[in-house]
Amino acid sequence: MAIGSVESVAVVAVPFPAQGHLNQLMHLSLLLASRGLDVHYAAPPAHLQQARSRLHGWDPDALRSIRFHDLDVPAYESPPPDPTAPPFPSHMMPMIQSFAVAARAPFAALLERISASYSRVVVVYDRLNSFAAAQAARLPNGEAFGLQCVAMSYNIGWLDPENRLVREHGLKFHPVEACMPKEFVEFISREEQDEENATSSGMLMNTSRAIEAEFIDEIAAHPMFKEMKLFAVGPLNPLLDATARTPGQTRHECMDWLDKQPAASVLYVSFGTTSSLRGDQVAELAAALKGSKQRFIWVLRDADRADIFADSGESRHAELLSRFTAETEGVGLVITGWAPQLEILAHGATAAFMSHCGWNSTMESLSHGKPILAWPMHSDQPWDAELVCKYLKAGLLVRPLEKHSEVVPAEAIQEVIEEAMLPEKGMAIRLRAMELGEVVRASVADGGSSRKDLDDFVGYITR
Repeated sequence: MAIGSVESVAVVAVPFPAQGHLNQLMHLSLLLASRGLDVHYAAPPAHLQQARSRLHGWDPDALRSIRFHDLDVPAYESPPPDPTAPPFPSHMMPMIQSFAVAARAPFAALLERISASYSRVVVVYDRLNSFAAAQAARLPNGEAFGLQCVAMSYNIGWLDPENRLVREHGLKFHPVEACMPKEFVEFISREEQDEENATSSGMLMNTSRAIEAEFIDEIAAHPMFKEMKLFAVGPLNPLLDATARTPGQTRHECMDWLDKQPAASVLYVSFGTTSSLRGDQVAELAAALKGSKQRFIWVLRDADRADIFADSGESRHAELLSRFTAETEGVGLVITGWAPQLEILAHGATAAFMSHCGWNSTMESLSHGKPILAWPMHSDQPWDAELVCKYLKAGLLVRPLEKHSEVVPAEAIQEVIEEAMLPEKGMAIRLRAMELGEVVRASVADGGSSRKDLDDFVGYITR
């Protein structure tokens, strides 16, 4: 790949301060740094620590290739999540709203300092951080590219729930107000308006033409995007082999347990970093896992606080866990802290993933050829479940969004587990997921569409 004057270009990454967003922009930053670019990553101190400490799939030494910058913002509230509240993590809203206002001035000052040392400054901002595009536009040598951290097809439904692709494929785009609270919808709308008012050169997308080609083409033709340069560069997460070993990293103890399990025999259960299950739902899920008699790894933890380091680390499920782990000893593992999800999904013993269907988790699962048992909670997750189960045909729906206020009984959960895990039942979705894994991985290999788009992006910003 021919690169222009790499030394004259700085990339400044500005993540939205939530795990699935910090993670995606960290992966992209490391990919760009590996191409020889000077990459700067700017976030509040606690979120920088979070992004670094939770990095998986990379040799930790790779972090030395990035320059990290603290965005000094005032302290914000960091209350614990409320498992009895609606599924959206509203306890994060004080931090989100505070960050959107307070980060502007320190980010502007950082850009001024960086821009003095480079002929071009390329700001890559999470599209929920549109203030960063506006700051880039104020530089004489700045330009901005948004990073789309959700499925490209989600944009289709957001812009037009009755779009022909939604209708032709028998998909359903749930009303936005059913998936997130009014205050977050209003926040997104303000960010969209700010982004339209700023000058953005284009958009990077954590997706692949292997899974969303016709949606990407539809967006490219939309009036809002047709003048923009679009680069589908996903999956951004590293692709591990079936041994799931990452150079330089100490393995989590669950990986040693996985090494001892038969191939494609373990169900991985995790609902991400923004969801908390009610106590009675946890009990039903425990009963389903026990009743299914399938091997499992279950990550049982509540949603992150705004500051994850303020968490006490204590589990509210201690009594249930004591009994459940004794009853399932030798069959499964329960992890109450941070789990190495990427390594678990890559491992040859893992057969399927029961997931909330956040886009980060969806891409990690599909890129490692694992089908998804979809249990969407909020935001874009119900759409991702539609995409995986109905369009890609690589998953099964555990619970539709419409029933989010109900407790799903153990019998219903167990039925889906057995449909996915028993050889005679789950073969179709497992084979389909494996096929998708192969084409997604091919897209980031030499000659693949995502590799080409990443090459084209680097070529463009170093022109």
